[in-house]
Amino acid sequence: MIHLARHGQTAYNAEGRFQGHLPVPLDDTGRAQARDLAETVAGVEVRTLVCSPLARARETAEIVGARIGLVPEEDARFTETDTGDWTDRSFAEIKAEDPEGFHRYEISDPAFRYPGGESFAEQSDRVQAGLRDLRARAGDLPALVVCHRGVIRLALAVATGDHTAGGRDIGNATLVTV
Repeated sequence: MIHLARHGQTAYNAEGRFQGHLPVPLDDTGRAQARDLAETVAGVEVRTLVCSPLARARETAEIVGARIGLVPEEDARFTETDTGDWTDRSFAEIKAEDPEGFHRYEISDPAFRYPGGESFAEQSDRVQAGLRDLRARAGDLPALVVCHRGVIRLALAVATGDHTAGGRDIGNATLVTV
């Protein structure tokens, strides 16, 4: 069994901005959310803690790990999508400039590619490779992967066979089992 958790809130989440691979830390709300997530995870069996190397996921994983007695191991395959030219820009700005592209982002259209960045299909392939490798480590399961909304949305789309799952809203510090 693999549990996925989205990192706690950042200022970019609160502002509605594309973070991509930027090293954006948690804000105070995000740290509180990470502590709440840690309490939730304490009630679930977890043998292995994996995280995206991005600051917001790493910080969340460290808070969870301190509560459950595990040290997070980084796996870059669980990193958020490379948002390319949209990085550091607001959702409102992109939606006004490229409404069709923004809609394709919102539903995680597998064929969508961020201008100058990664496609959801490419991201899904790397996420699935990471999940396969984790599942192959049977003695390390159940595992928790602290990652990003895009990672969780794409994992759910594949796990359910329902590609509309890519459009699901996944709140900060939400725990999902795949």
